[in-house]
Formats: sequence, C-alpha cells, structure tokens
Amino acid sequence: MPSSNPPASDLPTRLRTALAAADYTYDGVADLLGPTAHGALSRNETVPGLQRTRGGTPLETLTRLFLLQTPVSLADAEKALPGLVDRMAVEGLLEQSVSEVAARLDVRPYADEERDLWVVSDLTPGLDGTPNKVGADHVLGISSASTSLAQLTIREAVGSALDLGTGCGVQALHLAGHVERVVATDVNQRALWMTRLNAELNEVASRVDVREGSFFEPVRGEQFDLISTNPPFVISPATGERLVYRDSGLPGDRVVEDIVRAAPAHLTTGGWCQVLANWVIADDRSWDERLAEWVTDCDAWVVQREVVDPATYVELWLKDAGLQGSPDYVRRYDTWLGWFDQQGIEAVGFGWINLRRTDSAPTVRLEEWPYDVEQPIAPTVHDWGVAVDRLAGLDDEALLAARLVVRTDVQQETVGAPGAEDPHTVVLRQQRGLRRARQADTLVAALVGACDGELTVGQIIDALSVLLEVDAEEARAAHLPTVRELVAEGFLA
Repeated sequence: MPSSNPPASDLPTRLRTALAAADYTYDGVADLLGPTAHGALSRNETVPGLQRTRGGTPLETLTRLFLLQTPVSLADAEKALPGLVDRMAVEGLLEQSVSEVAARLDVRPYADEERDLWVVSDLTPGLDGTPNKVGADHVLGISSASTSLAQLTIREAVGSALDLGTGCGVQALHLAGHVERVVATDVNQRALWMTRLNAELNEVASRVDVREGSFFEPVRGEQFDLISTNPPFVISPATGERLVYRDSGLPGDRVVEDIVRAAPAHLTTGGWCQVLANWVIADDRSWDERLAEWVTDCDAWVVQREVVDPATYVELWLKDAGLQGSPDYVRRYDTWLGWFDQQGIEAVGFGWINLRRTDSAPTVRLEEWPYDVEQPIAPTVHDWGVAVDRLAGLDDEALLAARLVVRTDVQQETVGAPGAEDPHTVVLRQQRGLRRARQADTLVAALVGACDGELTVGQIIDALSVLLEVDAEEARAAHLPTVRELVAEGFLA
C-alpha cells in the first residue's frame, strides 16, 4: 500500500513530463487503440487493445501497463518512464521483477475542455471476465458516475468549492480549473493520498486542500460557493462488508437526506450544492413528496432520471461488489431484498439534486425526466437559476411589460390532416439542454413565435386576442402562468 504521506515533490512533475512526452493522453490513447479496441476496453475487454499495442513505443507500453494491466518488459518500462521505474515501485505505483514491470495502480489519461489530465486510482477490477472483488478501501477511478457529476456541475468562476467525498479527486481536478480554492474531503486515507498525488500530477496542488473526515465534519463552520458530491449513496440495510466508495454505513437513503439538509449551512448566498444520488421510492407516498421535505432555505431542482425495481437494484450492486458466483451470493440477495420489503421500498430513483442557497422564498421543482439530454447539462442548471431570479422579481404587471425572446434552439412541430386549415397538435421542442417538448394551444404557439424582444408580453397577448377573437383580460389571466413556465423551462428568455 502506498504511503499516506503527500507524494514527494519531484515524482509527480517527472511523471507528468514522461506521460506527456509519450503522448499518453486521452486522444493519444484513443487514436492508438482505434474505435474497436477503445470500445472493447470500455467494456473491460483487453484483447483488441493488446493486439494494437505490440510495437514497444512508450505510448504502447504505458497503455499496456496501466490500461490493459499486462506486464511489460523492464527495458520498455524504462524507455517509457525514464529514471522513474524504481521510484514508482517504492511509492507503490508499480511492482517489478528482474525482467518485468506491472502496474499496482491505474494511471489513466483524462481530459476536460481545456486540459489533458491524468488520474491515479486503484486498478480496474474484472478485466476479461476475471473476478472483480475489491477491498473495502478500494479507490474507484474515472466512472460513469464521476463523469455524470462532472457534466452536472456548474463551471462558473467562483472563490471556493467543496468536493465532498472526493475519492481519487476527479471532481477536485475539474473544480480547480475554475475555482480559486478547493477543499476535498474523504474518510478513506488511500483516497486522500491519491487525491494529493493527482493534484500534484496535474499542477493544481496549490488550489486543492485535502482533508480527512466524514461528510461536513472537516469543514465545520465553513461556507462555499459550490459543493459537488457523488456520495456513497447505495441503499442497503447497512450490514455486511462495507465498500467505502459506495456504502455510507447509514440505512436507506439517509446519507443523501443528511447532505441535502446540512448543505444550506455550508453554502454562501447564491451558492450551489449539486448531488448525484439515489433515493427511496416508498410504497405509501410519492418520491417527490419525500424529497421536498428535505429541502430548506434553498431553491431546488431535483430530476429523477431513472427508476429501478428492488431486484434489479440488488443485482446491480452485488455484481459491483464482485459477489456473483460467491458462496453467500444467494444469502446476501435474500437478506437485501427482504430488507427492502420490510422497509416498504417499492423502487429506487436515480438522479440529480441541485440546491441553491437563497434569502428569498425558495423555488422548488421536482420532476421526472428519463429522456436523453444534451451534455454537459450544467449550463441548463445555471440558466434555470437565472430564470428563477428573474421570475422572482416579476409580478404579473411586470411580466406583461417584459420583452421576451424565444431561445434559438426552440422549434415548432405541427400535426394535422393534409389540407386542414389548422393543426390539431402544436408542439414546442428544445434542441438543447433537457430537450423538453410541450404541447401548446394556438395562442401560446403564436405568442412564442412573436417573442423577438420587440413587443411586450402584454402587447403580444392583446394583439393575438383580437386576431383570435378572444377576451384580452381572460387571455392574460389564462396564459401568464404558462409564460412563467416557458421562462422557467428555458423556452423563453
């Protein structure tokens, strides 16, 4: 196991130089492997990649060593990592024999919109169908969950941010690109060692303050402009072996509830807390009713992206723990499923929780949206906050006086019989963000089409009322709530 102390000062710098010199970057590896082998590796299959990396170049050697997890010759390792093999073995990243070198940790190329990055974590388990059993303190690397949270997190330049439950530090690396000071916390000492190493490796150590402790304990009394967290949210009876990266030790969805309830005290006014989470769907009440009770002092936009039944959920996480085929698989399955039944858990929801500290009356929106969205989704979350602020300052008279503009990605679809004078269905559809679609009556569709910033909402409604021969006052009263919804949902700005 690597030392729990921060990495020696020159190792990350020298390692970064070697990785960059070999073009061991996300794009470099993707080009080397090609789409077939790259896709196979994403499914934990290495054979196509091994066939593409037999030339002995530094890039091929590093790809075989860290991503394909196959030993390489000492000579090739020394060529790819000049003067570093012995040092990396001492630090716990490599192990070497007389003639071969193997990886003990994963060093994976990564990237954001502007930078090539590298992420050290534990090796990916389960390659080529091998058992994927991991230790209790396993440090997960780049995953679909970490990518989802990165795409959800708002990227405004702010002064301070908290990466709660940092793991290997993926979110901290992203945050350090637009935040002056990042605090990264975790209870797993191995994870903290890797986060420090990754901060040094990617030249952001001066911005990342790594602290040990559970949840908000290490930042007691502190406030942040942004909190980003993918907590250990797996819903279980909190019995048996605990995997720190996914199991909180708390029953049910308590860990998510506790974070949502505690977050406002750690946010500056206008600050955001963004959570990737699971939650219980109980058999005696709706999911949104439960979650709405957790929210205080915050605007909240909660989106349920997926719902799974208890059996599917248990199978997913037993497989994640590498327990399929183990002697106690059936017993664990039975215990977990029985606990779900005892707790009255009908299903489990997956999704996003976005909180924003406010001193005004909070706006709370909870909705299901299982459809494809544009990624990153963060700009849409940010725009929702802007819309909430602007709508809060507009009473009905002010809204009637507002000059709105239809967003450029909104398109209108009509459905009707050939030759009919009017369509029987009009749909307004976004091409970006959540890609929402909503039906509109003739007046609303015409109103949206007329929103070009020239006329006020009141002027447009009045003109359409004359054209459609309806009472103007009734049209205003009937359609102003719809206009508010269109602004909140991003159809109008």
